[in-house]
Amino acid sequence: MIIKRRTFLKGTVATGALTVAVGSGFIKPGSVMAAWPEEAFTQKATADAMSKLFGSASTTESGEIDLKTPDIAENGAVVPVSVTTSLAGVQSISIFIDKNPQPLACSCELTPGVEGYVSTRIKMGETSNVIAVVKTAKGLFSTKRMVKVTIGGCGG
Repeated sequence: MIIKRRTFLKGTVATGALTVAVGSGFIKPGSVMAAWPEEAFTQKATADAMSKLFGSASTTESGEIDLKTPDIAENGAVVPVSVTTSLAGVQSISIFIDKNPQPLACSCELTPGVEGYVSTRIKMGETSNVIAVVKTAKGLFSTKRMVKVTIGGCGG
């Protein structure tokens, strides 16, 4: 593939400007990176991870959360999961796997006015409940599904 001269020059100028901005302190690499709840991701029990992430492990079952997973995951290394909710004022959507070494698989903070939807792929070490937790201003709501894993993905 041949790179056009203009495209190359634009990329070079943009990279140079970014380097100068970082070097002079106008942009700090740490300030543009997202904060992440490290303590929640390192917990070994689902309740502990929820407590570290939300301050509480108490959730209310909700029919307004649609958790889509396969019933049987042939390969636990790649399990597609999507969470959709019609709850108002969604602040975050998180996915937990009960029997994983670290149960918190993902936590997505959503900005106001965004549709309550997250889709990802997770790793599962063995057959387990997949739990979706939706945080709103009114509290924590959840739903869960059992996913049978035939070949483990978390070191198994």
